[in-house]
Amino acid sequence: MTDQSETSTATSVETWQVKKPAVSSRAGLVASQHYAASEAGAKVLRDGGNAIDAAIATSLMIGTVEPWMSGIGGGGFMLYRDAASGTVHSVDFGMRAPLALDPADYPLVPGQDDDLFGWPAVIDNRNVQGPLSIAVPSYLRGIDAALNHFGTKSFADLISPAIESARNGFAIDWYATLKIAASAPVLAQFPESARTYLPNGFAPAGEWGGPLPSIRLGNLASTLEQLRDRGVEDFYQGELAATLERDFKAVGARVRLADLADYQARLGTADQSAYRDATVFTAPGLTAGPTLQDALRRIEQSDWVAAAQPDDSTFSTFASALQNAYSHRLATLGDLDDSMAPGCTTHITAVDGEGNMVALTQTLLSVFGSKVMLPETGLLMNNGIMWFDPRDDQPNSMAAGKRPLSNMCPTLFATADGNFHALGASGGRRIMPAVMQLLSMVVDYKMDIDTAMHQPRIDVSGAAQVCVDNRLGESLVNRLVNEGHPAIGVPHGVYPSLFACPNMIGRTPAGNNTGGSFVMSPWAHVAAADDIA
Repeated sequence: MTDQSETSTATSVETWQVKKPAVSSRAGLVASQHYAASEAGAKVLRDGGNAIDAAIATSLMIGTVEPWMSGIGGGGFMLYRDAASGTVHSVDFGMRAPLALDPADYPLVPGQDDDLFGWPAVIDNRNVQGPLSIAVPSYLRGIDAALNHFGTKSFADLISPAIESARNGFAIDWYATLKIAASAPVLAQFPESARTYLPNGFAPAGEWGGPLPSIRLGNLASTLEQLRDRGVEDFYQGELAATLERDFKAVGARVRLADLADYQARLGTADQSAYRDATVFTAPGLTAGPTLQDALRRIEQSDWVAAAQPDDSTFSTFASALQNAYSHRLATLGDLDDSMAPGCTTHITAVDGEGNMVALTQTLLSVFGSKVMLPETGLLMNNGIMWFDPRDDQPNSMAAGKRPLSNMCPTLFATADGNFHALGASGGRRIMPAVMQLLSMVVDYKMDIDTAMHQPRIDVSGAAQVCVDNRLGESLVNRLVNEGHPAIGVPHGVYPSLFACPNMIGRTPAGNNTGGSFVMSPWAHVAAADDIA
């Protein structure tokens, strides 16, 4: 990688060179956005679990070590490749509006929402933050369905690392301090969130040269223990469900027992399409999967031919395909949800020694979701209502019991040489462009995972302006502008994060596995099942 200070289009304040080498293992790999979660999943593989078991343990754990990204107060989508049958299954556990949602509670006011999502503003930002932004939490239904159909371990075993983590407390390093401080003004508005994340009224921070402080995530550990002892059903129809309803009423949310009892995950098969000589599997329904397929079709139908290395022509072709695909998406699906704002989504990929593979994307939606932590259960809740268009009579307008569109894009693909890959990302509407470019780097340029993960990218995600990683050079910015694509060079750094945060795992027919995690994150990590943590 080149030094990010070697740029001229936009100022870079980071002068370091960051690399994160890919990891290989025949026994299996788990990639996530936090090292402790990846290691928890790898241990499940070492203990005889399969890729589903490992992904679920990782996903439960990550809600305790990266709590602003995802957790049991959110939802998601999963793809699972059964190596024995070759079938790629999908599990849809996207969030849903409460049955008591009333669109009249979200009157429009002049301006745009504070998260810069492109929506007309709603009074008090009710669709973006606070109790009225909370959708039905669907995460546990999804992982429970996946475990029951495809897993081998018990739920009690897989949730145990998360319980231990929650009991020990959440260690606050510089990155955690940064994430909490960035959301502190809004967290301070909600009592339990403020008590947990802003002790003494400030973002927690360690002393220079001293040990890391830690915070307890409210009553989350006790809730996880209840789930271990009573099972997922208790969350939706048992004693825990009743506690949740009290919590929702206490904070003023619309979710009720009927919402929890009525929610079911959807199991099916992945959508399948072709790109060049590769077979691509995407999540069906209200995801970015259909738009990924659209963008790939546009690239394939263009007259572009890949050179030896990605060049200006490559990214010009990508920009046109992505802008046209997003224009089609917005016109036909009405998804205007988060073109500018960072999401709090997290992505996990896993492969076991038999070749079973998982791509799992889960989310609270915004960073810290609704910013509301429930007092009795300690759950940080999603703000899934923000996905809806607050205007009436739009394809994605809000309605009681309705599922919104999302940008999650878990993807699997097989190349002509028999290699199989799982990938995905976090980052709101930036997710799909990152997935598309990584897929192209492997298919069109025959890159290995290490090279592909370190390859600079552009971002074209529905907004007028194209963001170009400064390492790609000013000539690309000039070319895009001349071709009618407003563009700007930007640094690819730790914070702010101007590009999606992907990870990817690949497997050869001989059974060799390689994985790469998001390079610019200090926490993202690939853990190998044959490593001793």
